Amino acid sequence: MESVPTNQTKVADRVLARIAEIGDMFAIEGEFVDGKEIQSGHINTTYCATYRKSDGTEDRYILQKINSNVFKDPRAVMRNVEKVTRHINWKVLRRRTDSAGQTLNLYPARGGRNYIELPGDGIWRCYNYIEGTHTYDIAENTRQAYQAGYAFGSFQDLISDMNPSDLVETIPGFHDTRKRFDRLMEVARLDPVARLESCREELDFIRQREKDVDVLLDLQKAGRLPVRITHNDTKINNVMLDEETDQAVCVIDLDTVMPGLVLYDVGDMVRTVTTPAAEDEEDLSKVRFRISMFQSIIEGYLDAASGFLTQEEIDFLAFSGKLITLEIGIRFLTDYLEGDVYFKTSKPDHNLIRCRTQLKLVSCLEAQMEEMEKFVQKRAKAIK
Repeated sequence: MESVPTNQTKVADRVLARIAEIGDMFAIEGEFVDGKEIQSGHINTTYCATYRKSDGTEDRYILQKINSNVFKDPRAVMRNVEKVTRHINWKVLRRRTDSAGQTLNLYPARGGRNYIELPGDGIWRCYNYIEGTHTYDIAENTRQAYQAGYAFGSFQDLISDMNPSDLVETIPGFHDTRKRFDRLMEVARLDPVARLESCREELDFIRQREKDVDVLLDLQKAGRLPVRITHNDTKINNVMLDEETDQAVCVIDLDTVMPGLVLYDVGDMVRTVTTPAAEDEEDLSKVRFRISMFQSIIEGYLDAASGFLTQEEIDFLAFSGKLITLEIGIRFLTDYLEGDVYFKTSKPDHNLIRCRTQLKLVSCLEAQMEEMEKFVQKRAKAIK
């Protein structure tokens, strides 16, 4: 799931009828009374549906269609989600009292599977909605940053004993930064929709940092960084927090859970939590790096995950933030040059704006990299 329903909109009657039709294909108790669209997220189509039971109480559910243009094998996505949620919920129920890393539960379809497949309309699934929780698109304080780090650290800890080969790589080369870089250069050369002249400065910025794209890949090839099961979309709005306490309750959006490096997850947390600016902020003066947020992420993450991390992984926690921020900038610029074929956009230069915010944050991270690395080592030693 891409986000909790904090950003909902009314939908047309025909869409309401469609939501009810889809919801009724799952083992949901009660009668459909309302539905709203969740606009957060770049990829999938998501609705929140409300059902009223015979005793008058109401429950909400998340109905989501997997984007088959992005996920070429949506059945493999569902198999990955099923394996991970089953493993996590088993461990949370039996071995842990701390639930910060738990995940949502899939509701079975009436045919027995955990999804439905509709001709011409793809694969839909249903999750429970956890009441009393919310999410943030931008971290407002260090407590929220700590909870995000702790939640994803707990998530990784809970699945650290799973075999990565049991999961399918649903988006091959998702974090292959060398391939991402080379693809951008190829698209820039072809310039298929004649946009190159508007982004030469951004392209040059990325070219100057080509050496960075191979760092983690080379360490992985050398056997110095282990392949684990990772989340691969660790934005703060993929952590559900308690409405009253802001304590982490649940990690969501598992479509990209697959084999990878834990550093990719940490890097995306750094990218999305440390800046007060939105991902598509046009005023680049608002894009800055908050060292206090970084420190809180690392504190939370290491408190939850230090038990299974290697020293090599710890050594590159700070660098991972710069790398993933650069990678996302590369992806936004590639999509812009290709004509906006991957990410949802609301204006012609949306992906270019997104790219610029990422590259500005890369510059901010570079300026404080030494301080970041010192803090990581100090915190890791304190825990040991």
